[in-house]
Amino acid sequence: MRLRRFWIGCGFAFVALVIYLSLTPNPVDTGRIEDVKTGHFIAYAWLMWWFGQIYTARPTRIATAFALILLGVALEYAQGLTGYRTFAYSDMRDNALGVLMGWIIAATPFGRSLLLFEASYFRLKARGT
Repeated sequence: MRLRRFWIGCGFAFVALVIYLSLTPNPVDTGRIEDVKTGHFIAYAWLMWWFGQIYTARPTRIATAFALILLGVALEYAQGLTGYRTFAYSDMRDNALGVLMGWIIAATPFGRSLLLFEASYFRLKARGT
């Protein structure tokens, strides 16, 4: 990965966005599918998919998955302390399910999206277009 530092920086910006959205007094309501909050599920699936493309070694992916699950748990407790957000174990579950889905997606050809983007970008750059 030639742009690894850039991709990692983007990933941490996404983490910062999730933290902000988790603690803002006026959260975006993304609805539910069955009993799963789609915003939680999608946010954590995105984070795991993103970092899963950068950290491809299994031990590092496992550590990343645990770190994201712990982030979701910590943010849920932080929400409970705010006085304007609520604490819910179901949100922790939705976050963890999102991490699992992100892991699965990262194991598919979509888990090479950043590499494919880089290859296309540098190929076009070499041609001068």
